[in-house]
Amino acid sequence: MGPLGLSQQPSSLLNLRGFGRDSQADSRSKGSDASQSGGVVIASRVTIHDVHHAFDGAPVLSGIELEFAAGSFVALLGPSGCGKSTLLRFISGLDRPQRGTITLGTGAESAPTKLSFVFQEPRLLPWRSVLDNVALPLELAGMPREQARQAARAPLSEVELDDAVERYPDQLSGGMKMRVSIARALVTEPSLLLLDEPFAALDELTRQRLDERLRALWQKHKMTVVFVTHSLAEAAFLADRALVMSKRPGRIVLDHTLALGVERPAALRTSVEFVAETAVLYQALEAHGAI
Repeated sequence: MGPLGLSQQPSSLLNLRGFGRDSQADSRSKGSDASQSGGVVIASRVTIHDVHHAFDGAPVLSGIELEFAAGSFVALLGPSGCGKSTLLRFISGLDRPQRGTITLGTGAESAPTKLSFVFQEPRLLPWRSVLDNVALPLELAGMPREQARQAARAPLSEVELDDAVERYPDQLSGGMKMRVSIARALVTEPSLLLLDEPFAALDELTRQRLDERLRALWQKHKMTVVFVTHSLAEAAFLADRALVMSKRPGRIVLDHTLALGVERPAALRTSVEFVAETAVLYQALEAHGAI
């Protein structure tokens, strides 16, 4: 799923791939999760306990034990097929692990989780304008169309697409489509934002600019972010914490806090400190045969 606000309970709306959703408390989300309280987003914490999973008898994840603090930005790295995307889907509730539990929560009883999921493909509806694509989660949640369209303008402004609101997806570049996808994810003011290699198909310069924009949006909105990527540089630039996974069956082989400060200008990528942090991630992957 990706940016739409949908119920965490089973629903036919879950078939709308590429949309996020509101997450009400259920068996995997005990208590209330992050949401909006008095105009302030309360970020969701994520607790993953003893998660194991296999596909057709082949182990994919083994003994995953993690906790993500509310408001943190976590990058998940690892080789193809190690279970990164599978773990992200378990966090979202799209799929369930065969063993183990995943809990979302803040302790704020009045604040149910609002969760958005952004996939590698933007998954825009071609018959809807940019503005209407971003407004769609709110419409599905029952907001009147014109009110939803008005609310959609704010996140579009945040991704610098004010001048493209009436365009259609086939009139947009790849980078613009991804910015629309991010705006659609933000329109419900999520407390937990999950991203599965959203910029992987973009050229390097566009990818770097979108990384900078995403980092700025995280600092502004204070939601919890879990970001899957294959790029060491992207993980180091974006996240405050990087998790490196082994080859299948995936397990965590490095849990590393990135000491690069809060403010991360583009020039940081050429600094000695940045190169050193990417080297730590590379060495972890190499040591476990993931490169």
